[in-house]
Amino acid sequence: MELKEASISRRNLLRGAATAALLIPFGATLASCAAPGGGSTGGGAPAGKVTADNPFGVAANSKVDAVIFDGGYGIDYVENSAKIMEANKKLGGVSVKVSSSTKIAQELQPRFVGGNPPDLIDNSGANSIGWNTILDQLETLDDVLDSNNLEGTKISDTLFAGVKDPGTFDGNFVALNYVMTVYGIWYSSSLFEANGWTVPTSWQDLKALGAAAKAKGKYLFLWGKEAATYYNTMVVDSAVIQAGDDFRIPFENLDPKAWSHPAIQSILEILYEIIQAGYIKPGGAGTQFTQAQAQWSLDEAALLYPSGSWIENEMKKTTKDGFTMKGFAELPLDGNQTTPKGTMRAEAGEPFIVPKKAKNPAGGKELLRTMLSKESATAFAKNKLAPTIVKDTVPADGFGSTALVSQSEMLKAAGDNVFTIKSTNLYGMNSDQLPIWNSFLDGKMTVADLTKQLQGIVDKIREDSSVKKIEIK
Repeated sequence: MELKEASISRRNLLRGAATAALLIPFGATLASCAAPGGGSTGGGAPAGKVTADNPFGVAANSKVDAVIFDGGYGIDYVENSAKIMEANKKLGGVSVKVSSSTKIAQELQPRFVGGNPPDLIDNSGANSIGWNTILDQLETLDDVLDSNNLEGTKISDTLFAGVKDPGTFDGNFVALNYVMTVYGIWYSSSLFEANGWTVPTSWQDLKALGAAAKAKGKYLFLWGKEAATYYNTMVVDSAVIQAGDDFRIPFENLDPKAWSHPAIQSILEILYEIIQAGYIKPGGAGTQFTQAQAQWSLDEAALLYPSGSWIENEMKKTTKDGFTMKGFAELPLDGNQTTPKGTMRAEAGEPFIVPKKAKNPAGGKELLRTMLSKESATAFAKNKLAPTIVKDTVPADGFGSTALVSQSEMLKAAGDNVFTIKSTNLYGMNSDQLPIWNSFLDGKMTVADLTKQLQGIVDKIREDSSVKKIEIK
């Protein structure tokens, strides 16, 4: 199975809402525009002198405009880096405006069209901009990794292996994914210990665990309306873990029978039985997703919750004392998985981009360079309980986080056997999938109904000649 090519060789941990792994081809090489002796001029901003301490030539007293997805990680980590950048006297004085958004596409696509996009964008969340619509409008970011960090070390030497892969499109590195993300199933180990429950090892274990939960007046799973597609992620990833490239490659390449593969169909049938047995808390389609997640983390109404590793930080203010959050990798269908034991989905996420037509792309890149400093990356890991792509910023005790420690354990068990799923975010399927999954989890659809509608989304994209396609390997 060719998992190494699509893998982040070491660890990966958090998101930024949904976080995205991507890949698509596009035309010409996207190089920064540089004036002689100066930095990237972008939309006409003045260029400063390029030096080792100002590698992109940020002009003195220039302004930087950053728009950051306000999801599981918030925006304060970028604000902290902005303060470090503003205090950097070697830049000659800059001011950085950091704005939050939960609707990146709706708010920023008009700015791309108008030729005045921000200097740095965190293109994350369910409402992110479709990648195939903006790739030819983005700066390449190789020069960011080739520069030295604030501590004087070449940035590329400080990062985990493979971190460029999710943001590389047809050989052009245009999206820097900042956070290492593990996709898993999360639970309270203290609750499990108190009730003598064991962590499931395959989908075959889930119905029995659901019955045990029901006997205690609890549910196996729950969901919230904006995050219904977390279950899409879980079943797709589980099918990859079970069947490997036999499922993954056709699925990623919009195969007309992608959703009919036996592995995912068998998983969906078990999930349907779990729903029909009443093991999933009803009403999720009418519940805001963080409220639903609080029913899990604070009220312990359900045993398990599928999510990326941003979940601990997202819910840290509404998690029960002594919850002892841990996670395990998404499950194979049964004991006959074709992939190595421990195989899991893990990838660099939270993609940052610098538009070519920004007023100050050099400033956007300098803010990224600051974020990749040891100081900024360590602060993120400590405050968000998740590591960035910068190595050696998380201690063995995970800053006291059991969830962070369990992520490290999952990644160690997986080794190089990690994979990404690109097509969902690449083609912007999430918004169309949401109502379908809300209906299915609410018990209003059969597996056949779900399969037909999800395959319909795939077929529409495949047959649309205006949508640029790429073969994913």
